[in-house]
Amino acid sequence: MALKRAADLVAERLYEAGCRHAFGMPGGEVLTIVDALERAGIEFVLCKHENAAGFMAEGVHHVTGAPAVLVATVGPGAMNGVNVVANAHQDRVPMIVLTGCVDPDEALTYTHQVLDHTRVFDEITKATFTLTAQGADIVADKAIGIATEGRGGPVHIDVPISVADAQAAPKLRRRAKAALTAPADCDLAEAQTWLDAAERPVIIAGLDVLYDNSHGELLHFAETYGAPVITAYKAKGVIPEIHPLSLGGAGLSPLADKHLLPFVQAADLIICVGYDPIEMRPGWREVWDPAETRVIDITAEPNHHYMHQAGLSFICDTGAALRALAGGGVKRDSWPGGEIAAVKAQMEQAFPTSDAWGPGAVIAECRDVLPDDTIATVDSGAHRILLSQMWTCHSPRTLLQSSALCTMGCAVPLAMGAKYADPSRTVVSFSGDAGALMVAGEWSTAKEHGLNTIFVVFVDASLALIELKQRQRQMKNAGVDFARHDFAAIARGFGGEGHTVTSRAELRDALTQAMQAETFSVIAAVIDAKGYDGRI
Repeated sequence: MALKRAADLVAERLYEAGCRHAFGMPGGEVLTIVDALERAGIEFVLCKHENAAGFMAEGVHHVTGAPAVLVATVGPGAMNGVNVVANAHQDRVPMIVLTGCVDPDEALTYTHQVLDHTRVFDEITKATFTLTAQGADIVADKAIGIATEGRGGPVHIDVPISVADAQAAPKLRRRAKAALTAPADCDLAEAQTWLDAAERPVIIAGLDVLYDNSHGELLHFAETYGAPVITAYKAKGVIPEIHPLSLGGAGLSPLADKHLLPFVQAADLIICVGYDPIEMRPGWREVWDPAETRVIDITAEPNHHYMHQAGLSFICDTGAALRALAGGGVKRDSWPGGEIAAVKAQMEQAFPTSDAWGPGAVIAECRDVLPDDTIATVDSGAHRILLSQMWTCHSPRTLLQSSALCTMGCAVPLAMGAKYADPSRTVVSFSGDAGALMVAGEWSTAKEHGLNTIFVVFVDASLALIELKQRQRQMKNAGVDFARHDFAAIARGFGGEGHTVTSRAELRDALTQAMQAETFSVIAAVIDAKGYDGRI
């Protein structure tokens, strides 16, 4: 059997897993890794910062389904990626993190930039490995399996310089995929009895539905039992949000909770389908009493979070579970008092689209102008809470965000990654001005790679969500306001198109031009810093 470099065995396994892009910032310690990726057919994309690179990789993952690939060099390069790796861990994103490291013998006496990567990444990954020459393809196969099975997450592989170049023979060990499991026997019978008796069922759906690709089964199940669907933000679109049974996303907005939580508490059966409460605010903790309300939990992992409890818990594939539970069920009516339509109307009134101007008007205008299949990304902040309630998703994975770790600076690179993976698709990011400033250098990357992504920036010269909390606590204004900047000029400086808008008409014109542009566009929407008061 022909020998190959250990780095080639890792790269070829990633290619088999569907990876076609890797993102990062190279140093001398990862040159062999980059070369191996390129030889395997995986394009290495040079970014301006490893944290942004990881989010670009995640953006690709959400379009292709393949694991994200982040490459970082020794020491400071690896440490720059800590935030996005922690985000992938909490947001359940399968990611392979490849870092270069100094050879162990060298590290005994050479200390420049040397630190123990594996100890750093151990707490924020599902697993961490140090590559060996003879075990390279086994490590790669393990990493992909661990990253993608159950609830996804990042896996770190530290690659010593000499090991990357070492000659090795492939072991050709590939595990068979585990068969999908479903509820069975007496627990299945009891669950079906609960379903048959339910008059007011409600479904809370989460990101497991995305990874199990079970949104079709979810829609069929919801329609069969007349069960309205509330989703975590990551799962928006698992049923079309224009569907009569869709109650939209939930997670951070007290204004939304004011209407959704009483509705959930009025249910006589709650079915949690792939619901991971890591996305939810404290108001969703112990919302129901399983001793009084029947609750079925269908999830990829056992409940160690204790945010809620259930009377029946199935650790299995969500699609297989929904097929088993639906059985030969006949479509039925539910909620005989018209409560579903009433709560939908309440939500529409709570988040109106008719504002003359302000953050709500910006969101509404963008949703009206951009195609239904647009992929949107959103950064953390007040605008994210409002947009996650107002943005209508017609299909899954069309609103991308950091919803568990809630890290800033993610929207721009997430959108760029999605555009890399699907250049023909309209992709728009929504950032606060502070979040945009964190990653503005990546607009040069967008120009260099010919991405005509649309970047909308809410310009209010304030950390609006934190400023709002500060005022609510009657504290002095401190550390939340900053200068206004000309984002349109910054965009033009990097070779893109720049627009500053202060009205719906100006925004509509800018969006129309941006969709026709051959390069990226930044649209700076100037709003009042207090425009979120009473809106989230």
